[in-house]
Amino acid sequence: MNQLTPPRYLEGRALLFAIIALGMGGFGIGVTEFAMMGLLQEGATDLGVSNSQMGLVISTYAIGVVVGAPLLTALAAKISKKRAVQILILLFAVANLTSFFAADYNTMLFTRFLSGLPHGAYFGLAGVLAGNIVPASMRGRAIAWVMLGLSVANVAGVPLVTLLGQATGWRSMFLVVAAVGVLTFVLISLFVPMRKATQGASMRRELSALKSVQVWLAMATGIVGFGGFFAVYSYISPTLTDETGLDIALVPLALGLYGVGMVVGSLIGGRLADWSIFGAIKLASVLMVFSMLTFAAVASWVIPTLIMVFVLGAVGSLLIPSLQTLLMDSAPHAQSLAASLNHSALNVANALGAALGAIVITAGFSYRAPSIVGAILAALGLLIAWITQRRAQKIGLVIGADAVLERIGGPAEK
Repeated sequence: MNQLTPPRYLEGRALLFAIIALGMGGFGIGVTEFAMMGLLQEGATDLGVSNSQMGLVISTYAIGVVVGAPLLTALAAKISKKRAVQILILLFAVANLTSFFAADYNTMLFTRFLSGLPHGAYFGLAGVLAGNIVPASMRGRAIAWVMLGLSVANVAGVPLVTLLGQATGWRSMFLVVAAVGVLTFVLISLFVPMRKATQGASMRRELSALKSVQVWLAMATGIVGFGGFFAVYSYISPTLTDETGLDIALVPLALGLYGVGMVVGSLIGGRLADWSIFGAIKLASVLMVFSMLTFAAVASWVIPTLIMVFVLGAVGSLLIPSLQTLLMDSAPHAQSLAASLNHSALNVANALGAALGAIVITAGFSYRAPSIVGAILAALGLLIAWITQRRAQKIGLVIGADAVLERIGGPAEK
């Protein structure tokens, strides 16, 4: 029986617990990725480097994601998706412990690279697994629900870990994340159903996704468009303290507002993805341009800035479910690797945004400058999304729920 047929869909509590288990991994990943930005100044002081040098620690983690996503996903091609995500989350937990013990700046760069390796592969395989346990018409929402763990991390995990880091030392973040990784392994063991590896799956078949021009266009949409977001968020802590005049002790509050925005954006973004993949991407890109320009304009005032922090979190999260679904449908015979490439794209965007932000700051511009850079990148991402859509139409590539139905047959279930 095909693993996507209706009898294998989950409903009710079974679906809820499976999604929570998969989302818990996203929570841990979100904490280790985004808390670093909130603790950037503490980390720089501890390691004896500048804020812009500490930004490269963020970029190094992102490079690990870029390398690990296709490599580990391809290696896991013949393993059941449940087993694969379990292995990945344990690797993630162990790698974060290496960062806790890093003795100097160069060692920290290396250990953060290791920590990033399982990130993209986990999200890619967890997203495909979630999409396989719901009807085609709910696929975008299922992917968004898994990603919601990352959003919740920014509401609760990142602010709490930031406070903990300020009180007990910023490295405590790595211990918390390792514990979440172990908890995720247990929850997946208990609540996520076993799914056989895709029939005919192999490393070669998964890597075939890298030959697709459409996949590269979809990745470019995310890299350039979302790079603008990271140009702003990588330096959110010094922007709030130096430009807005916010006390550093209140930075966790701002990060919490950003996280609430991410939750709202993820929930809306999943429904938008089920409505129209390209429509959601273009709408999110336009909103990102205007929100970043507005953020730069109001950065001197506390209340408007905090409102825009919430808005930035929301509009950024609108984009993610649609990007992942677009990549999956752009490589229908290598969906696992294609899905993981979404996180390669987002973390190339992370590295690009953090690096461009460091360049304009080092050049002597204020902490508002990365917002202008971000708006330009988001506008370019919108252009690439339009090109990607036109090419998909030209070659007859089906994107969205109809793509699932074309593979398995049968009507969409509402």
